[in-house]
Amino acid sequence: MPAELSPIDKAKFVAAKRATEFVEDGMKLGLGTGSTAAWMVRCLAERIREEGLKVVGVPTSTRTAELASSLGVPIASLDDVKWLDLTIDGADEFDPNLALIKGGGAALLQEKIVATASDQMIVIADAAKEVAQLGAFPLPVEVIPFGWQTTKALIEETLVSLDVLHRDCTLRMNGDRPLVTDEANFIIDLHLKRIGNPRQLALVLNQIPGVVENGLFIDICDIVVIGHGDGRVTVRDINQGTEGEEQVHFAPTDNIFADME
Repeated sequence: MPAELSPIDKAKFVAAKRATEFVEDGMKLGLGTGSTAAWMVRCLAERIREEGLKVVGVPTSTRTAELASSLGVPIASLDDVKWLDLTIDGADEFDPNLALIKGGGAALLQEKIVATASDQMIVIADAAKEVAQLGAFPLPVEVIPFGWQTTKALIEETLVSLDVLHRDCTLRMNGDRPLVTDEANFIIDLHLKRIGNPRQLALVLNQIPGVVENGLFIDICDIVVIGHGDGRVTVRDINQGTEGEEQVHFAPTDNIFADME
């Protein structure tokens, strides 16, 4: 039941629930990855069960694909559907221009491909993800395993000339081994603390040999739905220049919670 959730989980839940109200019958949807996106998949599954909503989802990770399938959300590959009406995904940070840092769940490559293949991207997040300037959250960079230490050294050398506060770079681990993404790549996390020019950094990083993609999402997000622990949501539309606050109402026996382990 929502009343049993912690304030942070309730914030994620109400953001996800409100975002699924943008979904219309017949849409082709990008399904994000992460804890907040998982709430969105559950809310979407509830609409499918309760309303007979007909949609098809393109998951951005194996984890999301498995969750969607287990909840009865129809899924397909991006190659099957070609283009999407809407992607709903979380973010690790977003700034006033709705520039994002993503990749905390190590799915940034598929997430960026899916988001850019969509007419619209909606980000769902709790209020703690909003920052005045990106960089407090480590910036993930996906790299191929071959020569990753050389790639890491090139990244560190490149950062010297860029407007960042710190330049610490670490290989993301999974226990005592490097974490491996769905595409069999590694993740190097850049602990920058402050990113003065996200657009420049995104462009420069992707020029480094060995770098597959970075977690800066620039000019991709259209709307952010910010959840609060008291059940409020703030809906901010960067294209329309609008912002509104709403209260999300939910029944105490939402079927969405029956699916939780």
